[in-house]
Amino acid sequence: MTPAQIQDRILFRDGLMLIIDKPAGLPVHAGPAGGPNLERHFDALRFGFPKAPSLAHRLDRDTSGCLILGRHAKALRKIGILFQDGKVDKTYWAVVAGSPPAESGRIELTLSKVSNKTGGWRMVGGLPDGQTAITDYVVKGRANGRTWLELTPHTGRTHQIRVHCASIGCPLLGDPQYGGPEGHPLHLHSRAISLPLYPKREPVGAVAPIPAHMRAALAACGFAEDPIHG
Repeated sequence: MTPAQIQDRILFRDGLMLIIDKPAGLPVHAGPAGGPNLERHFDALRFGFPKAPSLAHRLDRDTSGCLILGRHAKALRKIGILFQDGKVDKTYWAVVAGSPPAESGRIELTLSKVSNKTGGWRMVGGLPDGQTAITDYVVKGRANGRTWLELTPHTGRTHQIRVHCASIGCPLLGDPQYGGPEGHPLHLHSRAISLPLYPKREPVGAVAPIPAHMRAALAACGFAEDPIHG
């Protein structure tokens, strides 16, 4: 990714934060083995500041869309408190196999990280010592045994949407780890995010354009042309 390419993905910018449109398939930071990651390109987002911005939260490697960066330490603390207090509104779009039990609903299922002997791990729902996790969903459209969902997570657990959708019988396309059909990229997109960054102003935020790999499935479920362009 070139400096121009990451700058082209900026959705919102002011003196405290940036919101960028994270591409699918690229981790936000380097794992134990290193490798390509989004964070290594943040120097191109300084815009005159002495230091590069830093991640205010995370998205999974294969999830696309709105990602907040704090531009300095004071901003990161302020944004972090808003996340901790549940004041950041997040909207995700997903395409899932099957259909949920109702047109809208709330999923409340604890989540626990469980490791195996080979060094891998996965999130497991419903264990008694799990962390509280809550996700609301609304059906936006259906076609050919698939459903387009709008999801609002009220907590920020690892793989929360993926496990919660699987728990109600509709795993995400491209998510075989939790029972979804293989042969697709993960169909999960952080569509919009907003937060009350300034006490006396309206919340600020952004909407991310639909990534190319999700357009056909969403169109089949009734999504019209996206007015938001990347």
